[in-house]
Amino acid sequence: MADLPKDRLCSDPPFTYVGLDVFGPWLVTARKTRGGQAEAKRWAVIFACMSIRAIHIEVIESMDTSSFINALRRFFAIRGAVKLLRSDCGTNFVSACKELQIDKKGCHNRNIDTYLQDNGCQWQFNPPHASHMAGSWERMIGVARRILDAMLLQHWHAKLTHEVLITFMAEVTAIVNAWPLTTVSTDPEHPVILTPATLLTQKYGMPPVPPGKV
Repeated sequence: MADLPKDRLCSDPPFTYVGLDVFGPWLVTARKTRGGQAEAKRWAVIFACMSIRAIHIEVIESMDTSSFINALRRFFAIRGAVKLLRSDCGTNFVSACKELQIDKKGCHNRNIDTYLQDNGCQWQFNPPHASHMAGSWERMIGVARRILDAMLLQHWHAKLTHEVLITFMAEVTAIVNAWPLTTVSTDPEHPVILTPATLLTQKYGMPPVPPGKV
């Protein structure tokens, strides 16, 4: 087995080195019409931290440049500056690559390049046919899909809307980020479990909302 990339073992703050991919789509109810309900497609952009294995998901309305840049802006605003974005041009990213003007040699979209340069961020692409190099975030996509499928199956009778999909994605993010990073101790004197959410929020567990009014 080859050595891990340096950004997998860095001591920088979370989401400094990020793996990026796009998955979906899902059909959501966009608006009500006289003949029924109009549907539209939605996609999700997953950002996976290379060091602590935390994820961040943004829902986008289309695969065009403006939607993708807006997702990047929301991610940078919430998680802070990013030094390096990694992605591939695999099957999950093909349609997005065509719209965003990305090929095997990199991104040729001037708007995206300008935005990344202004934020001091680089976008590095894995070699073609090297899906194993994207295993760290492809694994997260598989886990997120299974959790989302379970949620949709539980609420199969309800119409999926854009707002509901965003809520589900936020809950999927919370569930994935609550997974333990190390072996869970059976010692009752050490009940604390180290998770990505712990490193991000400095909070342990999921305590209930305190009673009373704010």
